[in-house]
Amino acid sequence: MSYGIRLVDPENDYNVMHTGNRHQEGGNYVAFVKTADGQILQGTADCDLNVTYNYSTIYSRVFPQGTARENPPYSNKGDNEGIKWLYGRTAEESIPVLEQAVEQLGTERDTDYWKATDGNAGRALNTLLGWARENPNGIWWVL
Repeated sequence: MSYGIRLVDPENDYNVMHTGNRHQEGGNYVAFVKTADGQILQGTADCDLNVTYNYSTIYSRVFPQGTARENPPYSNKGDNEGIKWLYGRTAEESIPVLEQAVEQLGTERDTDYWKATDGNAGRALNTLLGWARENPNGIWWVL
């Protein structure tokens, strides 16, 4: 089980936004893409990250409790804590919370992505923080 986290553009039919920093992380990642002119690029520029549910207890510690706006689609009633706090919020309003969470958790990655460590969880949030800074008008979807 995992979280699909996307930063979408409310002014462009809620299409996934893009980043200038390509990435290859998360539970699923794009190893490379081939452009129309045949160029091979590593990773993806989509603001779309699959994060393992293994980090859920860590995220419950660092996100505000009881302040989620609504239940994301495909969630059980009341299943809106932890990382799901992001759902429906603007990237701009999430920046202070993400900054504090990354500072608290750090970003030191374990060799085992699936291991629930503060650094693994913080590294994923640091990716989201970068996207939020780059696209402050985006809206978070957490599925």
